[in-house]
Amino acid sequence: MNYEERMIESPDGRLLEVATVGDPSHPAVFFHHGTPGSASLVRTIEEIATKGDLFLVTMSRAGYGTSSRQQGRTVAAAVPDTRTVLDALGLDRYAAVGWSGGGPHALACAALDAPRCIAAWSIAGVAPFTADFDWTDGMGPENIEEMELAVKGGPEYEAHMEMIGTALGDANADNVIDLFGGLLSEPDKESLAPLAARELFADSLRQGFVNGWRGFFDDDRAMMSDWGFEPAAITIPVAVWFGDNDLMVPPTHAAWLLRTITTSSGHHYPGEGHLSIIANHFDELAADIKKAVA
Repeated sequence: MNYEERMIESPDGRLLEVATVGDPSHPAVFFHHGTPGSASLVRTIEEIATKGDLFLVTMSRAGYGTSSRQQGRTVAAAVPDTRTVLDALGLDRYAAVGWSGGGPHALACAALDAPRCIAAWSIAGVAPFTADFDWTDGMGPENIEEMELAVKGGPEYEAHMEMIGTALGDANADNVIDLFGGLLSEPDKESLAPLAARELFADSLRQGFVNGWRGFFDDDRAMMSDWGFEPAAITIPVAVWFGDNDLMVPPTHAAWLLRTITTSSGHHYPGEGHLSIIANHFDELAADIKKAVA
């Protein structure tokens, strides 16, 4: 596929690192990468463009990659940046797809950018930190430690985030599985068994931290704070994809989203983990999106 990168300037003068895959004459899908990540992660899902005749658009969220930082940003702040990118590319109607930490940002588009955004997908996506359930129950130990420090805040938390950022900024095909420790289930490790998969995943992590760790920090703070919209207010279709072997975002998050968003539908893959839920289901995801945007 024709993968392209470019820089786009926002109205407030910030720079946004943007990547596209596919034919721009096809229906547009805006992909919101995970936490942490970068625009180059879209290369890991380029099969969706091929199988669904779709045009994938993405950006490195503020502070990731070469996108300018936007200190104190909310989840909702991704919406005007999404609009800026689509406007610059001459695109109007679109579907929003968010994976992991990108899930809330796709939901923000669903809540705040309809009817331009016609449908959204939260794939292994988190619920608000203030939701009425144990947010970290079922997560791997690294996530639990990070969230405990995040609640306290302060220098220890920031030092921890810098340490993680430094390590992930040096990710490569040989160490990327080990870097995630207890956060990868067996299905996830299997999805990263091919060398090409590990190379693309590691590359997206390195790019995310090319200018430091603050984008990762800002993502954490945004997801733990008021998102800037109410998921319950969403009126367009939302597909919630989740697996039972997810040690980063347990299925309790999907259960909350499905209870709260009245226009949502669940797509339950019992055997899948956080990465494998996409890697093993390109056909279904492409068909699901294509049907919505047709």
